[in-house]
Amino acid sequence: MKRIVKEIFIGILLVFILSSIMNYVRKPALDSDQLPDIEVTLINGEVFQKPEGKPLVIHFWAEWCKVCKLEASNIQSISQKYEVLTIAVNSGNDSRVKAYLKAQGLTFNVLNDSDSSWAKKFKVEVFPTTFIYSAKGELKFTEVGYTTTAGLMARISIAEKQ
Repeated sequence: MKRIVKEIFIGILLVFILSSIMNYVRKPALDSDQLPDIEVTLINGEVFQKPEGKPLVIHFWAEWCKVCKLEASNIQSISQKYEVLTIAVNSGNDSRVKAYLKAQGLTFNVLNDSDSSWAKKFKVEVFPTTFIYSAKGELKFTEVGYTTTAGLMARISIAEKQ
């Protein structure tokens, strides 16, 4: 029994290490680790501005991305407690994105990036990609691919303390 538990532990550890390496290799190389000024109109018509004194999560996703669909409930969960701006890339017009959100039961803030200008600004090529900025606007974490709610909460918590 100990051998089986040991092999499972080693397997999980190897998956974690491989995942971390893949995340590091695929993360975008931004020109600056400082959060740019943000003032955008969301698909619901509200204006979203860079929050003062709070961490910010910027999450790039696409309606056609299967991993994004799996991760959407995690983003929904953190958006209930933290400042989150999601950016829907190449996902159609506002009506299509709104219909997708409604069908999935999602209510987080969404900027429609139909021309990929925001994705290009943040050099995002893989979906989903999540950036976590501290309250001072400094990039603390970049996650590429699926991330759990617990993982996101832990990273935001660290960003809050910095």
